[in-house]
Amino acid sequence: MRRNRPAPLPGVTGVARLDRRTKNLTKRLRPGDIAIIDHIDLDRVSAESLVSAKVAAVVNVAPSVSGRYPNLGPSILVEAGIPLLDGVGGEVFSQVAEGDKVRVDGKVLYKGEEQICVGADQTVNSIEAAMEEARAGLATQLEAFAANTMEYVRRERDLLLDGVGMPEIETKLEGRHVLVVVRGYDYRDDLTALRPYIREYRPVLIGVDGGADALLEAHYKPDLILGDMDSVSDTALRSGAELVVHAYRNGKAPGLDRLERLGLDSVIFPATGMSDDVAMLLADTKGADLIVAVGTRFSVVEFLDKGRDGAASTFLTRLRVGGKLVDAKGVSRLYTARIQTWHIVLLLIAGLLAVFVALAATPAGQAWLEVVGIRLNDFIYWARGLFT
Repeated sequence: MRRNRPAPLPGVTGVARLDRRTKNLTKRLRPGDIAIIDHIDLDRVSAESLVSAKVAAVVNVAPSVSGRYPNLGPSILVEAGIPLLDGVGGEVFSQVAEGDKVRVDGKVLYKGEEQICVGADQTVNSIEAAMEEARAGLATQLEAFAANTMEYVRRERDLLLDGVGMPEIETKLEGRHVLVVVRGYDYRDDLTALRPYIREYRPVLIGVDGGADALLEAHYKPDLILGDMDSVSDTALRSGAELVVHAYRNGKAPGLDRLERLGLDSVIFPATGMSDDVAMLLADTKGADLIVAVGTRFSVVEFLDKGRDGAASTFLTRLRVGGKLVDAKGVSRLYTARIQTWHIVLLLIAGLLAVFVALAATPAGQAWLEVVGIRLNDFIYWARGLFT
């Protein structure tokens, strides 16, 4: 007698993966997992990482849209068809363990038959409504951004204006093009579009933390790796690139311990701000002719999407670097690979070879080549007579 299988439970079921830092969690995620995060105002890069990991659902302890500014992450998740259960509260971290099988059904998170927590089931319409409210409050965030910018100027005036505190590095940047790669917005597409530019100009390749792995994935070897070393692989660190540890202004460098355990030499660069901004300041101070940025932020919303503290250094760094800085998308749109002389030579050789093969394949052509061979021998004999 055939037994009836129990009807599948409603909602989405998967293995729970938890971390209060989304960046750390994405390294452990597997397709079909349910990601439990604590990420207020979910940003675009984090959302794209969750989508790339092919999670079954996302449960956020904090509000994915707080209303402070129109952040970009929630709509990316929902448009990808990933359920987003929002604002469930921090107790979930004590009620669910890594590896537990959980289920998201509408506004509720279950573990087995037990209801763990209730939150807001975000949809396209709810997110769009929240975005409209957030846009109304954007002016307040810009005021806070401006205040934080002034504080950053006060702390880093000497570094910004005079380059005081720049470390001595072995990688030569003076008079070179420099490509600063961050594993951020559209970095894969940008690196693909820049292949002709990289092949022709051979820029110095700087990987900012995980940007070094992005370069390796694209089959490039980084010349220099800069960052706090928390999201770059051991493989990239051992690739032979020069290592610059981004430290706090007081000199404390948490990433230094990791490099020492790996037996790798490094240079310490104490500075406030984001590591990609510090990399641009380093390239500018060391005399780079052009700085091409891959995966970085350029719009106001993207600045705020990183948080006000990071946005201050980003904005002022672009003022400092000025006309040297070009976004990767601009380079790929404006740059056209030049035809080199050796390209033309190879084309001519290939054409002559094709003609020779065509002539050798016909009786008339063979006779003509024989006559040419005789005339060539006569010329060589005559030329030798001139020198004997």
